[in-house]
Amino acid sequence: MISVIVTTYNQEKTIARTLDSILRQRCHLPVEIIIGEDCSTDHTREICQEYAARYPQIRLFCNDHNKGIVDNYFDCLLACQGDYIADCAGDDFWIDDQKLEKASRLMEADSSITLVHTGWHYYDETTKQESASPPQPFPAPLTDGKKMLEAILTQTRMPVIHLCTALYRAETIRREYEKNTDLFREGACEDLPITFHMALAGNIAYIPDITLCYSQGPETISASKDERKLFAFYRNVTMQSFSLSGKYNIESDITKDFFRRRVIALLMHAFRAYAPQLFHEAVACQKLWAVKTTYGIRMRRLVLQYPPLWRLLLRLRKYLR
Repeated sequence: MISVIVTTYNQEKTIARTLDSILRQRCHLPVEIIIGEDCSTDHTREICQEYAARYPQIRLFCNDHNKGIVDNYFDCLLACQGDYIADCAGDDFWIDDQKLEKASRLMEADSSITLVHTGWHYYDETTKQESASPPQPFPAPLTDGKKMLEAILTQTRMPVIHLCTALYRAETIRREYEKNTDLFREGACEDLPITFHMALAGNIAYIPDITLCYSQGPETISASKDERKLFAFYRNVTMQSFSLSGKYNIESDITKDFFRRRVIALLMHAFRAYAPQLFHEAVACQKLWAVKTTYGIRMRRLVLQYPPLWRLLLRLRKYLR
């Protein structure tokens, strides 16, 4: 059996599209859909209840409080009964009805494969147009997952493995989850620890077929205009990478540069938010991540230590925009 996780919150306009795209899958294995409805304030729950009443393969979990994406996801994962797990976010949708069939056939044929992922497109909710995602950094049909670990830890805008395209082994992820529960639960996102541990545990297969439309529409956390939210999100995501790199002794010039760039990014979010507390938190992150004070970091810290200069530069920035 394949279990498909759908986490959703306030997605009344898109959740039916997501569920329909999963229900259209044609696969030789039975498929169950695990919906984690995270206490939406719109009509998302009612729509999910209608689908659950119509389709016996849907198991709906209605949260009595908002858990947040990470806890909601892993609670759903623990409820999965399948040998393989996939997921599709409540605003994304699959566009290949053979997606699960292709991936499951590969995994059944090769026990060394812990995860299969595919190509994907962006989908603009305003124009209803698809556009290509950036090139896949590991396009080979099969890759030793350990060769991907550094790239997964230091990914920025584009994930090395888009989890909504993936199918992964339930036994493997449960084993890793039980050994390292904190690394999964105490982070800002669910995909980083999953893809990292699946790559650590075996081979990663890639199918270049486009199977997913990744929704680009209303503001999300990672695409927010709120500098404080952005600071918190990127600090927490980077802390996940830091914890994983420390536990598994992954350090290189690439990881050092990643943490350096993240310190600079945090300083800039603090600058744009005009938030001294965020400045101090960024400095604390620099110390924790053992990032050397480069010229660029020194100049940014200098500005943020002098509020009059800080305010002047903010006004100048606003004027130039």
